[in-house]
Amino acid sequence: MPNILVRLLDAPWFLVFARVVVSFVFWGAGLGHLIDFKAGVAEMAMFGLPFPMAMNIFAAITLLVGSALVISNKYVWLGCGILATFTALTIVLVHRFWALPEPQATIAMHTATEHVSLIGALMILAILSRYTGGTGNGPRR
Repeated sequence: MPNILVRLLDAPWFLVFARVVVSFVFWGAGLGHLIDFKAGVAEMAMFGLPFPMAMNIFAAITLLVGSALVISNKYVWLGCGILATFTALTIVLVHRFWALPEPQATIAMHTATEHVSLIGALMILAILSRYTGGTGNGPRR
């Protein structure tokens, strides 16, 4: 590996940046649910979720709290678990490719597979937190 990449990967700020980037889809969506609350409620209703207003609030809080834990390097395992569970639930509740007609089924399938990859990235962040320390991340390995 080139020395410049070694220095970059070893820089503490780069790990913080990576946590911000991996969690961007979550904190960005959480902010979106709050900034345009009406659109967030409409999105929940569009997907047929019960109590759209409450679900929008729950989604925003879940996404922002999970992201904050990941970015702050405090209880990263919990933040990753919250976000991974939320993501898995969106596959089952929203991106139900098995129940949709084409071409919506293919689009939903692609989204679902991307969600699975994102869950994998969260798993890696949780594992990495054991090596980098931080409050609540368990004893350093």
